[in-house]
Amino acid sequence: MSGDSRAQLLAVQDVTVRFGQVTALDHVSFAMGEDEVCGLIGPNGSGKTTLFNSISGFCRPHGGQILLHGQPLTALPRHRRAALGVGRTFQNLALFRSMTVRENILVGAQPLGHTGFLAHGLALPAARREADAAGRLLDEMLDLLDLRAVAALPVGALPFAVAKRVEIARALIAKPRLLLLDEPACGLNHSEVEALLVMLRQIRARFPLSILLVEHHMGLVMRACSHVVALAAGSTIADGTPAQVQRDPNVISAYLGGDPVIERAA
Repeated sequence: MSGDSRAQLLAVQDVTVRFGQVTALDHVSFAMGEDEVCGLIGPNGSGKTTLFNSISGFCRPHGGQILLHGQPLTALPRHRRAALGVGRTFQNLALFRSMTVRENILVGAQPLGHTGFLAHGLALPAARREADAAGRLLDEMLDLLDLRAVAALPVGALPFAVAKRVEIARALIAKPRLLLLDEPACGLNHSEVEALLVMLRQIRARFPLSILLVEHHMGLVMRACSHVVALAAGSTIADGTPAQVQRDPNVISAYLGGDPVIERAA
């Protein structure tokens, strides 16, 4: 486990997930602190997406638990996790292609609302205040992620890299404490990856959040993350700084083949 002394935000404790006879996650454990960027790496099929789905509520573990600020998440539905501060993006964009950039981002503000459909329908003062607050957050997202010029365009008309920024903005507008980014560099060219790195640094400077990053682009992981967790065959095989994990023999074996994994990381 990482030696970071900051307060613990997320704790994954002995999480096990099975699909029929296949064990996708086998007693996976790690923790990450507040204000931290943690990379989650591993070969295809190592369990990264299943772990993301377990944290965000798309998959319920068969064993173990997941804690956010010490509060168990495992039995909570997705909308409750979002309200507690868990936001995520997807490797395959989960946007409404016929809706505008502005409309897509505002969908992400729903966990912040408390007045309900009727209050909005009647334009009650509390509902108007919520709408005004969401509008201010939207303006902030458009500026921070350089989306103002395309705000009125349908997402389906955007280049892939720009649409990825829209999805990140939609996750950010809900003010998450933990942002799960699922392969944000996938499909991007070199200059777009560099722009993504700058954007991640800007997001961290602007918002009090931690980022858990699933990524195959090792250059981005090594530069963006202070903490890396490696999975292979559903198990945790390394957990430490980027330099420690990069030279770990278990990680080298998992990526390059050769001898079996030596031992699961503690």
